[in-house]
Amino acid sequence: MTTIMSEEEQGSRSAGDERAIGVETVVVPERGQWAVDIVVIFPDSVVRHRIATYRSEAVARLSANYIRRGADRDIGGPING
Repeated sequence: MTTIMSEEEQGSRSAGDERAIGVETVVVPERGQWAVDIVVIFPDSVVRHRIATYRSEAVARLSANYIRRGADRDIGGPING
C-alpha cells in the first residue's frame, strides 16, 4: 500500500529512517505562474513537496531539471545513467 504523507506526518519521520528509491519533479500551472514540486518515493510512501513558483514555464522546467538531477545524485543516480 502506498500513502502520500502530509507536511505534519513528514516531520515525525527522521531523515535516516528509510532510503528513497526514486525522485521526480513535476511542473504544474498555478494561478498564472508555474510551480515546481518534488516527489520522493519511499518503499512504503510517497512524499510531495512544493519547491517554488516561477513566472515562466521555461524557467520552472529548467529549475525542475536541476532539482531532479541533484536529487538523483543523492540517491545514487538514475538506473539507466
